[in-house]
Amino acid sequence: MSRSSRSSRRFRPSAPRTALVGVIALAAALSACSAPGESDNEAKSDSGPIKIAVVNARSGQLSSLGEWEYKGAKLAIDEWNKKGGIDGRKIQLKSFDDQGDPTTGTNLARKIDSEHYIAMIGTAESAVTIAMAPVLKQAEIPNITSGQADALVDQKSEFLFLNGPTSTTYDSTLAQYLVQNKGFKKIAMITNNGSFGKGEHDAFAKAAKDLGVTPVTDQVVTTDQKEFSAALTAIRSKKPQAIFIGSEEVEAGLIVKQARDLGITAPFAGAAPQGTPVFIDTAGKTAVEGTIVSSPYLGNDISPAAQKFAAAYKAAYGEDAELHGAKAYDGTTILLTALRNSGVATGKKLADAIRSTDHDGLLGQFRYGPEGVGITKTTIGVIQDGKLVEQK
Repeated sequence: MSRSSRSSRRFRPSAPRTALVGVIALAAALSACSAPGESDNEAKSDSGPIKIAVVNARSGQLSSLGEWEYKGAKLAIDEWNKKGGIDGRKIQLKSFDDQGDPTTGTNLARKIDSEHYIAMIGTAESAVTIAMAPVLKQAEIPNITSGQADALVDQKSEFLFLNGPTSTTYDSTLAQYLVQNKGFKKIAMITNNGSFGKGEHDAFAKAAKDLGVTPVTDQVVTTDQKEFSAALTAIRSKKPQAIFIGSEEVEAGLIVKQARDLGITAPFAGAAPQGTPVFIDTAGKTAVEGTIVSSPYLGNDISPAAQKFAAAYKAAYGEDAELHGAKAYDGTTILLTALRNSGVATGKKLADAIRSTDHDGLLGQFRYGPEGVGITKTTIGVIQDGKLVEQK
């Protein structure tokens, strides 16, 4: 017998030992794999803090949105943690800055997956949320967004939920008020070419058309534009009765300010951004007087629940609450309720728990359908003396 044959026989394991090694290897392989429909996070999140990410712009022109959303989410989580968390576990919230950039958002989606966050609040920017959606869907991480573009629904992700209405709800309510209640037939439009602006443009244009009104002019600007004289001059020449504006807070404020400087006196009308302090401060209190706003949250006095929330927000942050903070508070409360009711489920089980959670919130009654939309109603308000008040 050769030396190599003797060596091979000397170190060959016995049959029982071989079987034992096989069992150990099989057990290790099974423990490393998740069952169908179960994410890796489920095996890693059954003890210790419950990790939730909030992703928004915390720098740049859209940082006010991120600040409001973070504070609303944190307020809800702080309240739950004071009561002991969920199943005796503390809830850990971490903020990530997407800079309002879809590519940065996509990278952050991969990061929160690799760091085993079980859910995400945000973003308030539709374009960023849309970019993140495929990654979060594949990772089975439920995401409750403050975005409102109808394109969010078009993602058809069972892990994507809205904590407010879609652009269609905002703008169909607004168009109906302008055309039927006010009797306006000459309406101009100015929107930007981003995901939010495009969503607003398409939703309002369709709603107006359904009511028999075609805009007298339809001006589209870029998301980073600062000077709007050409578009506004075209609008002025048509002498509209109202001007629909589909743009985020800062840009919308600049548009209104420059419109007044050009002598345009027609009221502006819009959705969520036009009800915020940033819009009012950017344009100026006098310039925004009479602005018509479609919103599910017209202010901190609309209900006892809103008054309680606003008082807690003021005590925590020393400033007044507004729509985006209220949306984030509602969305986070829904998420935490679903976690409690499901025994801190993750992945698809958590998404199903969110979908089955009915919540009477600050924005109204949340009843989620399969498309991830829970609120389908807004109210009309008008800015008077620098404040948004309900239009009776």
